[in-house]
Amino acid sequence: MKILVSNDDGYMATGINVLADALQQIADVVVVAPDRNRSAASNSLTLSSPLRVSEVGENRYSVNGTPSDCVHLALTGLLDYEPDLVVSGINHGANLGDDVIYSGTVAAAMEGRFLGLPTIAVSLVGQKLLHFDTAARVVSDMVQKLDTSALSSDVILNVNVPNRPFEDLTGVRAVRLGFRHKSEPVVRSKDPHGRTIFWVGPAGKGQDAGDGTDFHAIEQGAVSVTPIKVDLTRHDSLPQLREWLNI
Repeated sequence: MKILVSNDDGYMATGINVLADALQQIADVVVVAPDRNRSAASNSLTLSSPLRVSEVGENRYSVNGTPSDCVHLALTGLLDYEPDLVVSGINHGANLGDDVIYSGTVAAAMEGRFLGLPTIAVSLVGQKLLHFDTAARVVSDMVQKLDTSALSSDVILNVNVPNRPFEDLTGVRAVRLGFRHKSEPVVRSKDPHGRTIFWVGPAGKGQDAGDGTDFHAIEQGAVSVTPIKVDLTRHDSLPQLREWLNI
């Protein structure tokens, strides 16, 4: 098996290097990742300037672009072969609920799916992140399962792993995305010249976070696995919309 690994925290981040090292034990791995932290870049592509690629190690490349740029570039010209799988992560922090809308980690996985490959996005949830090895082991197990039993071709797996030793996990749960409360207010400050600046406030706490959600699974010490899809159409509203438009 050949695996393309990317992320949004940059090629030097602990998470991606632990993940790539673990996956190299079971597959041929190539890393194509941003040259710096590009968290919350979502699905953006760089169209107004050229992309530059630097080889930073054997089968490891950095790109002066977004996570989506990295996967797109890798699959449409940089690599002279097509990988079997795209894995994005290990993200330094949660991608729960509506985080997936903004996440560069999830966006890299989405780009792989856009281009026809099965994909996994994985994040480590916690404050002081210590157990990247736990998340890497979880993903390695999933990759081996995918190798013998494929999922539906339109599914992206969004995986969140509690920040604890592997043996302390309480299981792996298939769950839906929850929802967060409204984000905290922006943080107003001053730059060195006295001009007002703003920092985006922290994400809200879980609001829809009950049993069956990714928030609840993590709270219970379990790995959350959510199948997500690219099609954003609200199909059940189409009949009502057609009537409203008088079509």
